Amino acid sequence: MIQGVGIDVVDIERFAESLKRTPGLLERIFTPQERELPIASLAARFAAKEALAKALGAPTGLKWQDAEVIKSPGGAPSFVLRDSVAQVVNGAKVHLSMSHDAGIASALVMVERE
Repeated sequence: MIQGVGIDVVDIERFAESLKRTPGLLERIFTPQERELPIASLAARFAAKEALAKALGAPTGLKWQDAEVIKSPGGAPSFVLRDSVAQVVNGAKVHLSMSHDAGIASALVMVERE
């Protein structure tokens, strides 16, 4: 049964400007591994984290770094969930799709329970 669906879209240039204006934002949102990625990938990961929060009903207390986006060996994105986010997800299956093109990054998340 689908528990929730979330989607988010990010203007990559505006996101880059936000990171330049607020340097601490990079460390607050992204894990050390994520911080090494190019700006378009960071924007897509930000969209993924926002979409996950929406799919979960936007509960308070979620920490950005407790949802890390990784790539499978085949290239498909998925989440590694920790602490605050893992508690809310509570074993549900989380599906993630991301894209970036033409200056826009987007992500779609679906949370599914048995």
